[in-house]
Amino acid sequence: MLFKIILSGHLEFGTDRTFELVMNMFQQRAETYYKNDILLKSIDIFIAEQNMLDVPRLIVPIATEKSWRNTVHLLDTISQYAIAGNIGAWKLDNGSLVEHAFLEPKGDKTAVQSYLRGRELLIQGQQTEARDALSAAIEKFARHALAYERRGYVNYKLGNINDAMYDFTKSIDIYPHSPEAYMGRAIVRLHQKNHAAAAADLDMAIKTSIPHQPIHWRARRMKGECHVELNEFAKAEFELKLVTNKTFTEGDSNAAWQPRAYYNYGRALFGSGKFKEAFQAADKARHLTQEPSADLLQFVHTAAEKAGVSKN
Repeated sequence: MLFKIILSGHLEFGTDRTFELVMNMFQQRAETYYKNDILLKSIDIFIAEQNMLDVPRLIVPIATEKSWRNTVHLLDTISQYAIAGNIGAWKLDNGSLVEHAFLEPKGDKTAVQSYLRGRELLIQGQQTEARDALSAAIEKFARHALAYERRGYVNYKLGNINDAMYDFTKSIDIYPHSPEAYMGRAIVRLHQKNHAAAAADLDMAIKTSIPHQPIHWRARRMKGECHVELNEFAKAEFELKLVTNKTFTEGDSNAAWQPRAYYNYGRALFGSGKFKEAFQAADKARHLTQEPSADLLQFVHTAAEKAGVSKN
């Protein structure tokens, strides 16, 4: 059976010595253990100047189960020598996600453990402690883009907006292929009511993610909302049509935001003079919402009047 494979991410090794060790290990294992049945070539992914393995986006249209398994196993092995970074791997069958692997270092290096601890503390809501742990990871490894990105969220939650902007921007400067950092900076820009700059960051979040990641659709929805606020209704309609046509699984966080997506899709259609379609989108939002807001109900009424239809 054949599959489509997508790989994306990077691993930082910190020192020349570790980088050389890992690169040689990759080449030897690819040849000896896996008989070169690997979806990556070392010449394409290892960057000596930065002691890094980098796969911004690799799409393999046709691959076997064995090639997938060999590649994931080899990447997982060398990831444990890394000091920062991660790699995502997706196996697709006719467009449907069959398997997903998330590979990251989990060793005993201080930078690794400080980052993992900080990330877990953030999930637990212990924001001050999370910031301290993430700062410790950065002190140990200055190129820790993921630690900067997570610390950016902590600072945003703590109300340290300027610090959050610095952290997200620093993360992007270190590694410009991570959608999470663009999303974080967009959230800060939205806090600052800078919808145009937020839309630009959200566009990069879309471009650096894939449709099988929830962040991809969150970015599209938020970008559409930015365009509505900027009265760029055609651009908003494009993004929000894609989002509202998407069916999200129950466990996908985007599912809960569909009423809002339909509401803003209606606003975009209304702004373009498509009043009947605007009413239909707004009415869909109303039916999907347990307790519709006054703004939504008023918009349904206004769109219905403009469209010349009756409300049920």
